[in-house]
Amino acid sequence: MQELLYIEIPTPDTDRVIAWLQREWQPPQGQRVAVPTGVQVQFPQQPDTKLAIALWSLQRTTYLKMFQWGTGRIAGAKAIARHLTDAIRAAFPLTYPAPPAIDLSTADIFTALAPHYPQTVKFFRKMPQGELDLQRVYWWEKRWRDSVCRPQQPPDVVFRSAKGITTPADYDLIYIGGALGVIHAAVMAQRGYRVLLVERLAFGRMHREWNISRGEFQSLIDLGLFTAAEFETLIAREYIDGFNKFFDGNNPPHLKAKVLHTPTVLNIAINSERLLRLCGEKLRQAGGEIWDQTEFNRADVAANGVTVHLTHRATGETQTPTGRLLMDAMGTASPIAWQLNGDRTFDSVCPTVGAVLSGISPDVWNPDYGDVLHSHGDISRGRQLIWELFPVEGDDLTVYLFHYHQVHPENPGSLLEMYEDFFTILPEYRRCDMDALVWKKPTFGYIPGHFSVGGGDRTVAFDRILAIGDAASLQSPLVFTGFGSLVRNLSRLTTLLDTALTHDLLSAGDLNQIRAYQSNTAVTWLFSKGMMVPTGKTLPPQRVNAMLNTFFGLLAEQPPAVADTFIKDRFSWWTFNGLALKAARMNPRLVVWIWEQAGAKDFLRWLGSYAWFGLESLIAWCFRGWFPVVLGRSRPWLERRYPGLWLRCLSFSFRLHSNSGLSPHGIKLAPPAQSDRAKVPIG
Repeated sequence: MQELLYIEIPTPDTDRVIAWLQREWQPPQGQRVAVPTGVQVQFPQQPDTKLAIALWSLQRTTYLKMFQWGTGRIAGAKAIARHLTDAIRAAFPLTYPAPPAIDLSTADIFTALAPHYPQTVKFFRKMPQGELDLQRVYWWEKRWRDSVCRPQQPPDVVFRSAKGITTPADYDLIYIGGALGVIHAAVMAQRGYRVLLVERLAFGRMHREWNISRGEFQSLIDLGLFTAAEFETLIAREYIDGFNKFFDGNNPPHLKAKVLHTPTVLNIAINSERLLRLCGEKLRQAGGEIWDQTEFNRADVAANGVTVHLTHRATGETQTPTGRLLMDAMGTASPIAWQLNGDRTFDSVCPTVGAVLSGISPDVWNPDYGDVLHSHGDISRGRQLIWELFPVEGDDLTVYLFHYHQVHPENPGSLLEMYEDFFTILPEYRRCDMDALVWKKPTFGYIPGHFSVGGGDRTVAFDRILAIGDAASLQSPLVFTGFGSLVRNLSRLTTLLDTALTHDLLSAGDLNQIRAYQSNTAVTWLFSKGMMVPTGKTLPPQRVNAMLNTFFGLLAEQPPAVADTFIKDRFSWWTFNGLALKAARMNPRLVVWIWEQAGAKDFLRWLGSYAWFGLESLIAWCFRGWFPVVLGRSRPWLERRYPGLWLRCLSFSFRLHSNSGLSPHGIKLAPPAQSDRAKVPIG
């Protein structure tokens, strides 16, 4: 038996494909004979040899394989395979469905969406606040689609004002966005700054769960935001090991991979709502304020401050607080990010859906273990679906389904389609009775990515405005979201921002020094590009899994510290090159595949990222050891006389640390005294 063809047919209606194959498709030679799972093509002149065409359903799509069966050789077999492929592509084209326009004044969200997403409606009905949560999913997708489909016309929400604020600013810092925003807002409030946090929804409710490691969370303890004892109260579950494994049933033997064990990656499940509540308490205790249920409308930036226009959603009351600096923590839906970056706001996105649930038997999943990255099938309807599973409190599990996705106006990426997949194929991933599970709450969102070439090709700052987290698209291309990026860079962000505020260095040029760009992280965006199926293209179904197995199989063969360092974005130039060369030897076609998927333009852009990584690594090697020490000794006079130069040198030293693994020894990271801060004019 010889396999001649393996393709995906992008429809969940496998029976319709079988009927089409048995009734409408005519092979260019041979006789078609119907069989239960497909057809056979028989050849009277070769009765002992035939073509067997079988179909099966998985991941809400259909797969087809053609085999040559028998001892003889069919001369036109490849031509038949090409003919069948072309006919299927014409009969079952790849489409990118969009959610329907609905009017909630005439029907509730369940009634409006049930004809289109029946499984999604069924299981959201089982959740405690399912109706409100499904409205939120629909709103989030609509907001995202509107932004992607009209990239040239982002709504203006930031305006320059020639008229400065006439009284001292109400606040030093105004944070818009209460998820990631409250973490840093609490840190800055504890440092003596007057802080306002604005949240569109009720404060403290999250539609994502967060995982991290002990070593990474330590930065929040070091900054004084939490004590070690408080951190323990935030841990929902700490598990023994995390698995990384991708489906390889259709990969050749040399591209099948072992399970990659990552016991110190994302192994701490944080109770996100408890974390937010505690941050909110600490913010208020330090004198900060929280305005929730409040919508951001616009910001007027003047030379001496920024005026923020807000509307309370329940009462319609408008408010206009003033501040020295506006912090954009609104995530992927941030209108500020869209305005500042236009059609280059984001280059990629991970539409992510999931739920916190209980009821999966321990025989199916041991709660002492997690799935960091896992696939159970090949490409499905233009997406390589990937699962994550993290145990939380009790017998609860947080389960995610996501895919890496090109931002494209014809195909922005759909949360509702993903939810229909999630509720349909979860039993394929982990054996379970869906109706017997207890559904606690949904988890969803768009996780963005930006393909950086250098440190200045994305706008994260405007005069008196700075973006953080997902709004700044600061995340790892592999497994971390804006939460992981924020926590890992919190010391840097806090120290540099404190310096900028102390010396009133709040222009766009100064604030851009604070951005958490890492050339070693930037160079890995090609990996996420390799996990995407370009819009309008059809790839061999096993392609993405083969690429993932090449790389993760290679990591599985390395010492555990190598995988830990790589996934946590702490790898050096030497580590990256060593792994890349080994991957190329293992799978010589890897570079060709990435070229095909990324395209020449992005591949050449990546070469720029790689060159920048090499240059910064060389600079880091030249400055290692002595520069942080000299800078630390120079602080007393350099910061006092030349604060702008001090901010740039301090930012440069942090980049040496992040891009090479060097520690910024010699730099005193404690904030200046409160009396120094008071010397800065605030009105």
